[in-house]
Amino acid sequence: MFILRLLSRVPLPILYLLSDFLFFVSYYLVGYRRKMVKKNLLNSFPEKSQQERNQIEKQFYKDLCDYGVETVKLLTISKEELKRRMVYKNPEIVKQFADQNQSILLLTSHQFNWEWLLVSGCLYLPLGVDYVYQRQSSRTFDRFSLVGRNRFGAFPIERFQVGREAIRRKNILRGIAIMADQFPGHSNDKKYWTEFMNQRTAFFLGLGQLAFMTQYPAVFFGIKKIKRGYYEAEGVLVAQPPYEKDSQQIVEDYVKATERIIKQNPAGWLWSHNRWKSREQ
Repeated sequence: MFILRLLSRVPLPILYLLSDFLFFVSYYLVGYRRKMVKKNLLNSFPEKSQQERNQIEKQFYKDLCDYGVETVKLLTISKEELKRRMVYKNPEIVKQFADQNQSILLLTSHQFNWEWLLVSGCLYLPLGVDYVYQRQSSRTFDRFSLVGRNRFGAFPIERFQVGREAIRRKNILRGIAIMADQFPGHSNDKKYWTEFMNQRTAFFLGLGQLAFMTQYPAVFFGIKKIKRGYYEAEGVLVAQPPYEKDSQQIVEDYVKATERIIKQNPAGWLWSHNRWKSREQ
């Protein structure tokens, strides 16, 4: 953590030189998960040419390395600089609910840079931000993740405690931030299967269960990279209560919103994740 804090004090233009070096190593020398990325892109974009997919792949690795140094920068970045670099285009979509003392679900996907999106939400949005996270096996990186995300007031909720914390904090005006586009890989994860990026794909069933339990409206924030180090987030209302007990319509709405933002900016999604590693049983 000491070394990471020192590194985070380096100006971003210099950190991006480190990102360029990491890109060269990961893309050309090590080939970090390139076979996985190529497979995911081929299956998701069969209509694109090999050249187009190669361009997406290369840009993805550049964005991934930028994401790494930008996340380190969260340890010391000022509120002013973060707000300048991550802009919420329409925070009023949340304000309409906050004015009614209505908590909401804040949905997004693993689109770069989702870490900046979460932390800057505490600066832009007129309510508190809780976020659901998975504890990491490395204590150092788990602490690093929490320190960066919590700097401006976000409240962490471990994913297996979501139901209990949603009830315990029900009288607090807040948005519960969720990224539910990764593979639900734990043995006790209930899965919902649907079509996503031209493939049969499993999603967390828990999103529908949380929506039913809270009866909160759901706003999806898509992220667009304007240029290096600068992003815009735009919110779209994707679901509103009442939700029926066994309905997974909110999951379908989330899937469509995630797919839409991926197609708008293909290189910005986390293609190195083994998203389709299991088939439906």
